[in-house]
Amino acid sequence: MPYTTLVSTDDLAQHLQDNTWRVFDCRHDLAKPELGATQYAESHIPGALHAHMDRDLATQPNGHNGRHPLPTPEAFAAWLGAQGLRPGDQVVAYDGAGGTAAARLWWMLRWVGHAAVAVLDGGFAAWRAEGRPVTDALPRFAPSVYPVRPQASMHVGAATLQAKLVGGDVVVLDARSAERFRGEVEPIDPVAGRIPGSHNRFCGLNLAAGGRFKPADELRKEFGALLAGRSPEAIVHSCGSGVAACHNQLAMEVAGLAGSRIYPGSWSEWIADPARPREKG
Repeated sequence: MPYTTLVSTDDLAQHLQDNTWRVFDCRHDLAKPELGATQYAESHIPGALHAHMDRDLATQPNGHNGRHPLPTPEAFAAWLGAQGLRPGDQVVAYDGAGGTAAARLWWMLRWVGHAAVAVLDGGFAAWRAEGRPVTDALPRFAPSVYPVRPQASMHVGAATLQAKLVGGDVVVLDARSAERFRGEVEPIDPVAGRIPGSHNRFCGLNLAAGGRFKPADELRKEFGALLAGRSPEAIVHSCGSGVAACHNQLAMEVAGLAGSRIYPGSWSEWIADPARPREKG
């Protein structure tokens, strides 16, 4: 059975020599965009390739599409092919700790139809803390032609979201910190606040004290309280730029609550149009 949500450090260690398992290092720092690539070059899990948030997991912002706009499915599939990924491979994504950046790759692979993808629980921090092997050697894989099977139902655009909010058909779950959600501070985007009617679920709450995800039953209880009887399909995840939102969807999937969607543009796209409503408090 493929891993589709989380994979443990033990399980990954047992498959490092398995050529059907592929590992991607997604470390990223918003304040220092090249730090992840530097850290990868210095030390990474053997066999891992680097996935750069700005260059590989997003396309160029144009002032209207948010800070980390999605590439086209075809462009993303071309990048996957350049990495030598095959449709049957088991993918493991990791980052420095917490899994927020890794969850972006997890979601994007599912978005183009690759189901066998999981996030390394605890990330590189847990891997190093356990004394597991690392290297600075750069792996090489023969290029492939990766097929595109876009899953359009996995996300919603700004216009669709705004219409559904008016009709009360969806609930936005915002993954940013409580202070940013309330509009008290905004260290990244030019406008503070939130999409009207949103509920807050800071993505850091998905993790236990040691940096791994909380148990499934605990997550199910917490997200169940937010759902308040609604189906998971009613949830649309948002954040600042469509990255942390993926962490909340991953946590819901770990909890067995499948079917929620992502608003990829998130707050940074929403505020690009002054006609879209906003609220604070």
